[in-house]
Amino acid sequence: MQYPQFPRTTVGGESVSRLIMGSNWLLGWSHTSVSADQMIKRRYDSAEKFKPVLETYLKYGIDTIMAPFSAGPELVKAIKDTEQKCGRRIIMIDTPFLNVDDTPEARREAERQVKASKEIGSTFCLIHHAHAEQLVNKNLRQIVRLDDYTKMIRDAGLIPGLSAHMPEMIVYSDANGYDVETYIQIFNCMGFLMQVEIETVASIIHNAKKPVMTIKPMAAGRTTPYVGLTFSWNAIRDKDMVTVGAFSPDEVEEDIEISFAALEHRFPNLEKRSSPVQNQAAFGDK
Repeated sequence: MQYPQFPRTTVGGESVSRLIMGSNWLLGWSHTSVSADQMIKRRYDSAEKFKPVLETYLKYGIDTIMAPFSAGPELVKAIKDTEQKCGRRIIMIDTPFLNVDDTPEARREAERQVKASKEIGSTFCLIHHAHAEQLVNKNLRQIVRLDDYTKMIRDAGLIPGLSAHMPEMIVYSDANGYDVETYIQIFNCMGFLMQVEIETVASIIHNAKKPVMTIKPMAAGRTTPYVGLTFSWNAIRDKDMVTVGAFSPDEVEEDIEISFAALEHRFPNLEKRSSPVQNQAAFGDK
């Protein structure tokens, strides 16, 4: 069977799928509750469990995945096994936890972490926001010492970027010409975890000098896939991306169909929601 292939964009000279596989609902960060986190971890407790999800994305040409891979060794193993089975490379966007203390020992530790990212097969290395934000000086409008880390990343043969939960990081990076090829930015119709208004973040994304990888389009389950994805795809540029986390192959299929529909400006082909009384006019005739 021939499956439609998802649109692509170019980041740092690398072709990537515009829909990126997310990892929170594979590695156990639900942004909902401890019990939800544990449910995810019980479901995905071995490399074998990840593979059906990865294979479903790949059917549609979605070959790009974002994760802090050091926190998911079984996911990394599943990626390698899936690449072998499907005969297709999976592009890994790593968001590593770097020690950014201003000491020689911390720099050596950061170098080891970056090299480990390369060794597992990553293509991109985007400093995790929790660590990149430690370098932000709002008074100077700078991300101090960022060049130290982007050089480490380049020297390791990786493409550098920033996980920018703080929208100012995109502004400062563009203004100072830092060596980054892309940004991660929270963006959703609920304003969930966004530090300023949706309109402001949208403006920052539209004016960014580099492609932006948006995350949390469904506000960690606080809005439905149809609402969240339809908003995101219609509120970003053609070169930008949406990162989507899914808990099962069925959810992957739904998210992809909704995304295709949003890009094609049509209503998605989805089953009606279930109900104890299914035959209700409010659900429509079909």
